[in-house]
Amino acid sequence: MFDTLLDAVQPVRQARGRPRKRPGKLHADKGYDFRKCRQALRKRGIISRIARRGVESRQRLGRHRWVVERTFAWLNRFRRLRVRYERRDDIHLAFTKLACALIAFRAVKRFC
Repeated sequence: MFDTLLDAVQPVRQARGRPRKRPGKLHADKGYDFRKCRQALRKRGIISRIARRGVESRQRLGRHRWVVERTFAWLNRFRRLRVRYERRDDIHLAFTKLACALIAFRAVKRFC
């Protein structure tokens, strides 16, 4: 599954030039500390930043994961997204985009 996930990553946009096919670095927690995962990343030219089981503390990778988990928590405040009632993907995507717009609006409103 890890190989399939890496191959499904969309090209990364840059300011100018041709888009890169893959990201430059991957941050992952201790659940991905396997030789196969590290080899798959090395084969694709991606730098691995995977915490090792029993060696590294959670503090070093935690600051990068916190941003993602915080954003998921913000999206989970919207009950319609937490429990998916929509059967159609396009309607669910529209509500997700609306939630992201509301989150961004509230953040901008707080700083102004």
